[in-house]
Amino acid sequence: MEALQSAGDVLFVLLGAIMVLAMHAGFAFLEVGTVRKKNQVNALVKIMVDFSMSTIAYFFIGYSIAYGVGFFQGAEALSAKNGYDLVKFFFLLTFAAAIPAIVSGGIAERAKFNPQLAATFALVGFVYPFFEGIVWNGNFGIQAWIEASFGATFHDFAGSVVVHGMGGWIALAAVILLGPRIGRYGKDGRLHAFPPSNIPFLALGAWILTVGWFGFNVMSAQAIEGITGLVAVNSLMAMVGGTLAALLTGRNDPGFVHNGPLAGLVAICAGSNLMHPLGALATGLIAGGLFVWTFTLTQNRWKIDDVLGVWPLHGLCGAWGGIAAGIFGATALGGIGGVTLAAQVVGTLMGIAVALTGGLIVYGVLKLFVGVRMNAEDEYMGADLAIHKIASTPSSSAGGDD
Repeated sequence: MEALQSAGDVLFVLLGAIMVLAMHAGFAFLEVGTVRKKNQVNALVKIMVDFSMSTIAYFFIGYSIAYGVGFFQGAEALSAKNGYDLVKFFFLLTFAAAIPAIVSGGIAERAKFNPQLAATFALVGFVYPFFEGIVWNGNFGIQAWIEASFGATFHDFAGSVVVHGMGGWIALAAVILLGPRIGRYGKDGRLHAFPPSNIPFLALGAWILTVGWFGFNVMSAQAIEGITGLVAVNSLMAMVGGTLAALLTGRNDPGFVHNGPLAGLVAICAGSNLMHPLGALATGLIAGGLFVWTFTLTQNRWKIDDVLGVWPLHGLCGAWGGIAAGIFGATALGGIGGVTLAAQVVGTLMGIAVALTGGLIVYGVLKLFVGVRMNAEDEYMGADLAIHKIASTPSSSAGGDD
């Protein structure tokens, strides 16, 4: 029975890893559909290569920093418990690799290719696992301090803050250091529209992410005995809430509609195993509206050229999710309890601080020594031809807003 239980857990976590791996195709197509046609190939290549670089960084460095576990032993030892430790690494790797995938959407259309790979290695090898280990492995005694000071540990079941918040706030640092795309803002400061190149691809990316998210959240139990339908239904309700809020506040804009469910799903990750479904619906509704409002604000008034809106979507909605777990997870609002609002606020602010600091250091150092932005000629030509020497379709032309 013990062997059967172990094998079942391995299969459970492996299926979760595969579902989250598939989400990276969603990241890719969401970016492909949003960027201009001359940058579509670059979007696809970045996500694939960033995942590969993330694997190397996390295998050799990051996983050990987060959990104190290494893989420098014989294959026989690694295969113990049907190789559970290996599939757990695979599953958590897919989370770690989401960090550069999120950042990629913010810095699209003007970032150099090789410096971004270096940033990916640093972020997944050092910055992300530092905070991951604090929250999910109790490193440095910080969770014990939060519990002693605020009545509960910081609760983030599936990564509203640990994954999405980190990715979004790192992206904000990178976007600010890169600056806006050429022609995005006129001399008078007015916004020049760069419309999505392909709404069907954008929608496809959103759907892939939405479906995979149920592996992201439900399989975060990491064992069959921990699985609960509450996580699945809460994810569903938050997804629906985010979609409807984005539809209403975004005035039927398809870009907002297809990012709405993602906003709701980002926000529900932290408290998906605690909330009542009505609390999850409220969390998603607020997240969808928050995304639309802050995306418009950052692009139009603050002149932050975040191409896919990853700071509003992942950074702000992730932070909201961390706080929402302390609100709707409380028994007074139908939740299971075991959380406090103060602990959730402190943990969320800590994640933001680590992400901003890490992002500024990584991209600041790269900007100082090797540069992080393509030159004006290459940016005008487009990353597809400038970096990869091929267009997305034979009819694609170089330059302009194609």
